[in-house]
Amino acid sequence: MSRAPIATEQKVAEKLTILNDRCIGILTRIYNIKKACGDAKSKPAFLSDKSLESCIKHIVRKFPNIDSKSLQALSSVRTDIMKSLSLYYYTFVDLLDLKDHISELLTLMGVLGMHESLDIGISYDLTKGYLDLVINYVTLMVLLSRVEDRKAVLGLFNAAHEMVNNQGDPSFPRLGQMIMDYEVPLKKLSEEFVPHTKLLSAALSSLHQLYPRRNLKADQWRAAQMLSLVNNPSQLLNPAQTDTMPCEYLSLDTLERWISLGYLLIPHTLQNPQVLDIWTQTLQTGWVITLFRDEVLHIHSFIQSFLETRKELSKRVSDVKESYNTAVSTAPLMHRERRKYLRTALKELSLILTDQPGLLGPKALFVFMGLSFARDEVLWLLRHHENPPLQKVKSGKSAEDLVDRQLPELLFHMEELRALVKKYSQVLQRYYIQYLNGYDAIALNQLMQSLQNLPEDESIILSSMCSEIGQLSVKQVDEGGSQSINLSSVTNENGQLTVKQVDEGSSFDFRGIRLDWFRIQAYSTQNRTGLQLRDNREMAALINQIVFHTKMVDYLDEMLNETSDLSIFCFFSKQFEDNFHMCLEFPAQNRYIIAFPLICSHMQACTHEVCPEERYHIRERSLSVVNMFLEEMAKEAKNIITTICDEQCILSDKLLPKHTVPLILSHKKKEKKKKKEEAAEGRPGHESYRKTREELTTMDKLHMALTELCFAINYCSQVQVWEYTFAPREYLYQHLEQRFARALVGMVMYNETTSEIAKPSELLTSVRTYMSVLQTVENYVHIDITRVFNNVLLQQTQLQDSHGEKTITALYNTWYADILLRRVSAGHIVFSKNQRAFVSLTSEGAQPFAAEEFSDVNELRALAELIGPYGMKALNENLMWHIANQVQELRRLVVINKEVLLSMRTNFDKPEQMKDLFKKLQPEVDSVLSRMQIIGVILCFRQLAQEALTDALEQRIPFLMSSIADFRHHVPNGDTMLVNEMSSAAGHRCEVDPALVHVLRAHKSVDSKGIVADKEVHDDEFIVTCLLMVFVAVSIPKLARMDSTCYKTAYQSHANNSHCLALGINTLFAALFTYCGRAQDIEERLKEFLALASSSLLRLGKENDKEVIKHRDATYILLHEIVGESPFLTMDLLEACFPYALIRNAYHAVHKADQHG
Repeated sequence: MSRAPIATEQKVAEKLTILNDRCIGILTRIYNIKKACGDAKSKPAFLSDKSLESCIKHIVRKFPNIDSKSLQALSSVRTDIMKSLSLYYYTFVDLLDLKDHISELLTLMGVLGMHESLDIGISYDLTKGYLDLVINYVTLMVLLSRVEDRKAVLGLFNAAHEMVNNQGDPSFPRLGQMIMDYEVPLKKLSEEFVPHTKLLSAALSSLHQLYPRRNLKADQWRAAQMLSLVNNPSQLLNPAQTDTMPCEYLSLDTLERWISLGYLLIPHTLQNPQVLDIWTQTLQTGWVITLFRDEVLHIHSFIQSFLETRKELSKRVSDVKESYNTAVSTAPLMHRERRKYLRTALKELSLILTDQPGLLGPKALFVFMGLSFARDEVLWLLRHHENPPLQKVKSGKSAEDLVDRQLPELLFHMEELRALVKKYSQVLQRYYIQYLNGYDAIALNQLMQSLQNLPEDESIILSSMCSEIGQLSVKQVDEGGSQSINLSSVTNENGQLTVKQVDEGSSFDFRGIRLDWFRIQAYSTQNRTGLQLRDNREMAALINQIVFHTKMVDYLDEMLNETSDLSIFCFFSKQFEDNFHMCLEFPAQNRYIIAFPLICSHMQACTHEVCPEERYHIRERSLSVVNMFLEEMAKEAKNIITTICDEQCILSDKLLPKHTVPLILSHKKKEKKKKKEEAAEGRPGHESYRKTREELTTMDKLHMALTELCFAINYCSQVQVWEYTFAPREYLYQHLEQRFARALVGMVMYNETTSEIAKPSELLTSVRTYMSVLQTVENYVHIDITRVFNNVLLQQTQLQDSHGEKTITALYNTWYADILLRRVSAGHIVFSKNQRAFVSLTSEGAQPFAAEEFSDVNELRALAELIGPYGMKALNENLMWHIANQVQELRRLVVINKEVLLSMRTNFDKPEQMKDLFKKLQPEVDSVLSRMQIIGVILCFRQLAQEALTDALEQRIPFLMSSIADFRHHVPNGDTMLVNEMSSAAGHRCEVDPALVHVLRAHKSVDSKGIVADKEVHDDEFIVTCLLMVFVAVSIPKLARMDSTCYKTAYQSHANNSHCLALGINTLFAALFTYCGRAQDIEERLKEFLALASSSLLRLGKENDKEVIKHRDATYILLHEIVGESPFLTMDLLEACFPYALIRNAYHAVHKADQHG
């Protein structure tokens, strides 16, 4: 005869812990199998293979008695089937094994007579472990019955196994029977639990007092001032505690699952009025309960279908129907009011604890109660919103109450409390270490002294517990810094805890104390004499309190997961995203939107080591969702900022001078007073006048929305999700950078079709306005907006930004070089020396734009500020490239007429011979003059741009500019070109233009065939340059016969821009001779040019043909300007070659003609 089992030897506590964890693991695997089989994309390929369709139908029909001989179609794929379905099959085998262990433990607990020990108020861990195991078992079987292809999977695998191994899998007969037994799970489960009725009934009966106390309406919470710290100020510093502390933060959702499903396993107990009352209460709180994750049970229809099969319980069907109607009509409103109350209660908690974190110690229970209550309401809303009632009820507005626009606020306050607990964990540790040592240890020791006949096992456990907590010291927290100590490794030979032996960096570990208390609960059985907890309620309450206190020291993260884990959102992804977008569109809730990214950090908690294959999918889902949330938040903030910027740009545009003209005209007309008032209303600044502060303008609303959203972005510097760290502010940085870059280019308003572009000064005004608005973002978010400016504006000085898009520099570069200067060359626009701008001579020249509005000093200074030295350098390079192209053509003309030009160079003092030679050049003279004028125009524009750059830099970097000027005056080591390049980059004018020299070299380094030529410049280049100089010199007199050469005294310019030749000749030939390696000969060669030009012009004095000398005086002035522009030629040299009296008379003549004209 076998001896009766002894409670102390059966390890019930350990078995309950292990089996409950195993249940969650198997549930996770079954859940994933159900989801995979229910999705056509993820289900095993064999299940949807048409060639196997007849075999699968046969298996399902004959299951579990399958004859593999009739399934020969499987033979070709039998190994693939086994490989593909093995994970599924062995999951069901594991479930069968788990079922056996659960049945064994439940039977053992019945044999040990534990029904008197199962009281949630006394043996909390034992009762909770038992009820969790029962409900997990029920959930497993219900979920199993929902797996669509379970028979096909098991049958296919077993058939393939038999084909490969000549025998079926040993587990298959029992597995097949289990599948058949649980086709209707509740029927089989209720039969199974007949022997366990006493045990289960005792556990559920202990909930009768707890559930009504926990299931209160919002009005009852409000009347009791639930969770309020300030309702009784005199008790503010007293620790919050009850005799049943773990029950206070136990999930109400869990309680309802225990009661509603538990009593279904022992349905005959529903005849008891007290049981029926508590059971119907749970059924009236909602119409669905959670099975696992997003799998729910429509509990009323589920119960109804079961009760209808039991004649003795048919009366209960009407109770279920009545409960359903009540639930549908009243539950949504009740839960909405609860959420409303919790929003204010949690907000009050977080505000007080943020201000006084020391209160976290005594009021920790309130925090975990609040988190648990709120989590229950969130879970209720999620599952009921996703699963509307199966049958509609006439009364009630359940649909409206299932959409909560204030949900983000509740989620935010939950996250705020979680963050406070984590941030001030050391406050909690210090408080509860002192509590355990200074009160709990003493109280436990006194209780132990009063106990008589204490069994040895309990005595050892309680003494150890008392000793361990009695030796704790707050110094252990302090000496370990932010870390704590490991009690198992710091005892000396006598078993005493010594502070000196504290190992820094280790952590507190009270799991042993908690497991020992769990064991004592399991030892307190009917069949064993000794410590009976039901007779020692005071001790049970004290130790439950001690267990809570130990959790506050070493178990905080797990406590937070237990009471406020919202990883369920991972499986309600559509609702999660819908709530996020609803929050984003509701300005009053914008500040709470950060709760959604923070919840993504919970999702790791829903994984289980028994099902590692789902970790990757959950990880990817949570990472993609948090990224999407932060992206959307930053995008919305960016859109608001953009709208504000656009509005401010419109207002700043109204302040531009061009808008003042209508106002000035209206004053001059002396309109009526009423009309004057109307005009005044349109003035800039009118939008700031307010009749009442209550009337919010669009800008007010935008600023309010921005404030709220930026609060969310600024709430936390980083969000940790799995091993990744997300920085919300960085998302805003990126969006602001991208938006600012696009806005800058957009404000240029360049239209390729019409060649329209914004004036640089107006663009600069808009950019400054934009930047001033962006600068205010720093008032809302802790970001360095200067970083945005530096990154974007520096990229705008290049021809392409980091995304390969066109920049301000590229657009203005194209416009000035290809549109403005081409129109100058076409006529009607001249370069005015006294106005320092290109000016339209006629109305035709001012269409479609006036050149002076884009080329005067203010506009080019604005351009220099916008694109900076880098941008101006790019503009210069483009202009130089155009000059190089013209030089190539001029060289070609020189080479064609080389012999004639050589003769002219040697015979310039022989008038008759020169006249004959000039006739030979006659066809090409116009081309040479035209190209030189183009070069001159380009160089004049460049000179304006460089002067504007110098002005801008003098204001921005005056000290650096003075250093550059000093370098120019004191050239070190005679390296003139290097200093010239630096000076040119700063906008200074140089004797020899380094940019032009560089581009001439670059143009010549590759010959027409694309082969790199010898870098040595031959003497031929020098000769060609000298001959080009001759060509230009002898062509100048031709200008006198052109109608367009007339001199405009008002602009100090020639109508055909001939005066630009002065700068063009000096700059081009200085660069060409430097490029030829003859920089030392520049002065001599220009003297030669002056002699040639003077000789040619003096011959005009002997001409009698009026057509030839029509604008002789204007041409003489050109010679004077050539010498005036030259750093190498002097007026003395001019006087030696050309009588100054002619020049003076020429100026007099053109001014007189201009006055009379």
